[in-house]
Amino acid sequence: MATDRWRRLGLAAGFFLALAIPASAEGCGRMDHDGQSYTVCQVEAAEEPRLQLWQDDEAGAPLNSFYAVRRTLAQGQSLRWAMNAGMFHPDYRPVGLLVIEGEEQHGIVTAGGGGNFGMLPNGVFCTGGARPFQVIESRAFAADKPGCRLATQSGPMLVIDGALHPRFLIDSDSRYIRNGVGVSPDGQTAWFAISDKPVTFHEFGRLFRDGLGVRDALYFDGSISRLYAPGLNRADFGRSLGPMIGLVDGG
Repeated sequence: MATDRWRRLGLAAGFFLALAIPASAEGCGRMDHDGQSYTVCQVEAAEEPRLQLWQDDEAGAPLNSFYAVRRTLAQGQSLRWAMNAGMFHPDYRPVGLLVIEGEEQHGIVTAGGGGNFGMLPNGVFCTGGARPFQVIESRAFAADKPGCRLATQSGPMLVIDGALHPRFLIDSDSRYIRNGVGVSPDGQTAWFAISDKPVTFHEFGRLFRDGLGVRDALYFDGSISRLYAPGLNRADFGRSLGPMIGLVDGG
């Protein structure tokens, strides 16, 4: 495992996968930061077309699980990794914006409110727009209306233009398994991370800002957060899920 010092040097040089995350044929690896352990899956711009979002099956019923996602794949395709990708209502429908292959499944929500989703600023993860990967604050997204192949809204933002969300407390005692996504400053790389043990928002945000060097990162969820990564012999089980995102090989 590389040290934090070598990770910072690697980030400065642009060798993200080689030094920031242990090399893996599956694109996922373990990363330690500030005494906490995470699993991070890295996606490069050339792989963006193989990134997919899932919500419903052909009959319009929520898929709910990684197993159900695997059943939707075409012959010859396989699921390299997948994780939950945004908050959802009790009926598993997304709380905020969801765009799948350019088609809006649910509209954007810009009002504040209770819970983590309403902890403004929240944001949208977008692929296939002006840059391969973007994390955009929700109200800016609604104003600019960027075209996205895939988009999912969640909240809160973890990192906003290089700063942690202002409501994150360094001494918070609220700890959950958390997952989210951050993008490189040039939009060419996306990192999907999940904590291996319960962490605070402040700790999770620092992983993206300080450990991975991102300027914008988005929280997906906590407590229900799960990862499917067969290359790591990992297939988390738990309650049913709403939107899910993952990388598909083959086909």
